[in-house]
Amino acid sequence: MARIEVPMPQMGESIAEGTVSKWLKNVGDTVERDEPILEISTDKVDAEIPAPQSGTLVEVAVQEGETVEVGTIVAYLDTEGGASPAATAEKPAPEPEPEPEAAPSQARAPDSTPSPQATPGKAAARPGSEEERLRQRSTPVVRRMAEEHGVDLAGVDGSGFAGRVTKQDLQAHLERLEEQRLEPAAAAAAPAQTAAPASRPAPAARSDAAAAPSDLWTTFYREVQNPEFPVREADRVEPMDKIRRLTAEHMVVAKRVAPHVHSFIEIDFTRIDQIRRESKKRWADQGARVSFTAFVVWALSRVLRDYPTLNATASGNNIIYRGNVNIGIAVDLDPGLIVPVIRDADHLSLVGIGKKIVDLADRARSRQLAPQEIQGATFSITNPGVLGTMVGLPIIPKGTAGILGTGAIEKRVVVVEDPTTGGDSIAIRKRSIFSLGYDHRIVDGADAARFLADLKEVMETFPEDG
Repeated sequence: MARIEVPMPQMGESIAEGTVSKWLKNVGDTVERDEPILEISTDKVDAEIPAPQSGTLVEVAVQEGETVEVGTIVAYLDTEGGASPAATAEKPAPEPEPEPEAAPSQARAPDSTPSPQATPGKAAARPGSEEERLRQRSTPVVRRMAEEHGVDLAGVDGSGFAGRVTKQDLQAHLERLEEQRLEPAAAAAAPAQTAAPASRPAPAARSDAAAAPSDLWTTFYREVQNPEFPVREADRVEPMDKIRRLTAEHMVVAKRVAPHVHSFIEIDFTRIDQIRRESKKRWADQGARVSFTAFVVWALSRVLRDYPTLNATASGNNIIYRGNVNIGIAVDLDPGLIVPVIRDADHLSLVGIGKKIVDLADRARSRQLAPQEIQGATFSITNPGVLGTMVGLPIIPKGTAGILGTGAIEKRVVVVEDPTTGGDSIAIRKRSIFSLGYDHRIVDGADAARFLADLKEVMETFPEDG
């Protein structure tokens, strides 16, 4: 039997996990290459996953409704037409070779002691057995947490498929260990409360306390990574849906990774508004709707060519300067948010960008976007102004260095210079406040200011044939 693995695919640069929604094939079914075998859902898209090769589905490792990290093996295929486990189970298994008997005390080294992480009464999986193989197939996050805390996963009760240890299992195990560690200290402290004040601790006691293991990571996961708060009588508690939970995780990570700085500028939309009114009928004849956002994308994509650090990302101690200008545009799903990408926006005309925005937004709201259409953004735009917001401070998506927030376009009374007389006058103009969020590791404030000034100039002197 030639078994190949079917992993949970990477459906987007910011997507770390996916949920198996439905298995389209059963164990024992034959499948053709590229034939869908299961459906998965993420916080961004739902998709069918095809078989990487033709063969027989011999094992399902992740059940419907389970959420696992990207790269986790969800199934196995036999590409040589071998029988499924159900069929082979009818055959008698070969007798294991006899092992030399040993006294219980010889099962481990004489000076070894039971691991404090082991669960009392739990039989350990035989090394190399199927049980141990399934148990050790935990997610990378669980294995990393276990390594940080020095926990042997074989000693943790697993509630996942085939006894696999989940993140929740490990966190509960760590909390039990912490309670066990604190119980002796609490018992010793009880009689001490009625005794006379203790004398100054001896140096040896301070040394022992300093040598005790830190509970930093236990505290971090409990109070920082996933804090919980008391519920009051009039409160209503509802679990986060998958989109909200994963969006929250991505925002937390993005905010921690990049040092955010925001700069602002006011843009006069009077000329763009005039071009839109004069060209509306001509664009309609071409089947296009050109919004104010289309003008912003057009201007932004051209200016980004001259500011490579804003079209880049910090990667370790390196800077990756992107070779394409791919603009991600946030689309409100009410509730939820998705960011489809306009690729090579700097090579598209104004009408072409307008058509692309309408198409992507419509298919985003109907959940018909392909995975590749939400990947590869080099810069992003969010437009809270459509809901009346004056300005926003958006979070920079992971893997990029900047995001532009566009505020409401409103009529305002401003002072303008008369081009004929050179004097000042009062006028009513359509204006908007833009905010630029940028990664201060690679973008300096002066560059951000110059970028906004150039964007303002292009917007306010927009060409007729854009």
